[in-house]
Amino acid sequence: MKSSYELAMERLSKQSPTTKLTAEQKARLAELDSIYKAKIAERELFLNDRIAEATAKGDYEALTQLDKQRSSERRTLTEECEAKKDLVRKGG
Repeated sequence: MKSSYELAMERLSKQSPTTKLTAEQKARLAELDSIYKAKIAERELFLNDRIAEATAKGDYEALTQLDKQRSSERRTLTEECEAKKDLVRKGG
């Protein structure tokens, strides 16, 4: 007799079967991760320098704006990376 967990996993695999990635797809996914980690780090370094300057000047309005910009850019780059990775997974 199967447990409810096993039954649920069977139903799930019927609804959305897992796909095997090729070595080329895995390499491309790793490359995208590397590229976007570098882009995120570059933007954060740049903005962290500007945040430090604003802090030194006591410009708290600019500090708030730069912090929001840093969060926004990180989110945007992460979403862009995930969209490209989805294309690779789908074979595009």
